Amino acid sequence: MANTGVTRKRQKTPPSGTTGQEALYLRSLSERQVPVTVKLRDGESVSGWIEYFDDRMIRLTRDGKPNLFIYKQQIRTITELTGRARTSRRSSANATDTVTDQGAQA
Repeated sequence: MANTGVTRKRQKTPPSGTTGQEALYLRSLSERQVPVTVKLRDGESVSGWIEYFDDRMIRLTRDGKPNLFIYKQQIRTITELTGRARTSRRSSANATDTVTDQGAQA
C-alpha cells in the first residue's frame, strides 16, 4: 500500500549573515590595542591599531601619520602584527593605559 499522507520537510531558514564573532574579534583587538595590518581590496596595506569600529567602518589609529576611517566593504583582510612591532606597541600602551567604559558598540 502506498502512503497517502503527504510528507513535507520543514523548510529551513538560511543562517543569518552575522554570528557576532566579527564584533567580538574587533573589540578584542581594540581593547588590547593590537597592531594590525589592514589590506584593502585595491591591494594597498595600512598599519596601525583599531581604535573604534561599528557595523560599517573601522578607525585605524597610526603613530606619526593621520588616522584613517576605512569602510569595511573596502577591507580584504585584517592581520595581527607579530614580533617586535607588537611588543613595542604593547609596552607603550601599558604605560598610558586607562580604562574607560563608554559602552562599546558592536
